[in-house]
Amino acid sequence: MTRSREIRSWLMDMDGVLVHEEHAIPGAQEFLTRLRERERPFLVLTNNSTYTRRDLAARLRLSGLDVPEESIWTSALATARFLDDQRPGGTAFVIGEAGLTTALYEVGYTMTERNPDYVVLGETRTYSFERITRAIRLLTNGARLIATNPDPTGPTPDGPLPATGAVAALINRATGVSPYFVGKPNPLMMRSALNAIEAHSETTAMVGDRMDTDIVAGLEAGLESILVLTGVTTEADVERFPFTPSRVVSSVADLVDEVG
Repeated sequence: MTRSREIRSWLMDMDGVLVHEEHAIPGAQEFLTRLRERERPFLVLTNNSTYTRRDLAARLRLSGLDVPEESIWTSALATARFLDDQRPGGTAFVIGEAGLTTALYEVGYTMTERNPDYVVLGETRTYSFERITRAIRLLTNGARLIATNPDPTGPTPDGPLPATGAVAALINRATGVSPYFVGKPNPLMMRSALNAIEAHSETTAMVGDRMDTDIVAGLEAGLESILVLTGVTTEADVERFPFTPSRVVSSVADLVDEVG
C-alpha cells in the first residue's frame, strides 16, 4: 500500500526495528540522523520496563545508535503516567527493575509492602518466588493489579525467557485478579507517547516488527502502521492476522528518503 498522508512525527519499536541482538540494523542510524536533521519529533518505544531511559540510550550507543534519552519511551514510563493520572501520590508493591521503580518514584509514588494501592508487575531477569507470593497475598487483600506489558516471553541470545505476561498469568490463576496491561498493544501506550512529543495521530507513523503488538497498537491509535521485516514477523506471517499494516517495507533503511 502507498502512503496516503503526510507523516510529520514517528514512533518506532526498538528491538527488531533499530537493533537485533544488540547490533544496529543497517540503515537505522541513517534513519535516526535524518529525523534529527529534519527536526521531526520521534520516540523509540519499548515494552521492556527493565531499564531507565538513560540505560537504554547507553545500550543503544554501544550498538552504534545515537538516540537522546528524551527520545525513548518505555512501558514503565507509560505505566507511571497512567497511575499518576488514576491515583496521584499512591502506593505500590513493585516487582521489577530500576526502569520501573525510577519511573514510579519520579511521579511521586511510594513503594511499600503494606496495604499498597497497587501491585505493579514489570520485567526482571530474577523473578522472585517470595515476591510473587507476597503480590498474590496483597491482591487477595484488595490491591489492584497493573502490569507494564503483556509479552509472555522476552528474547535472549540463548532463546526465549519468561516475561511479564507469563508471570501475570501465573498471578491471575492464583488470585482470580485480572491485570491491566499498560504497554503495547494498549492504545494508552501510544497516546501517552503522542502526548510526550505533542504529536497528532493523523500525522504520525508507527514502525514495528510485530503484528500482535506494534502494528495493532498503531492501527487502534489511528496511526499509519509500517511493518519492517527485520524482526520476528515475516511477509508470509502477515496473512495470518485479521488486520493488515498500512505498509510493509524491508527495513527502516527504506524510510530514510520519506523523512521530509
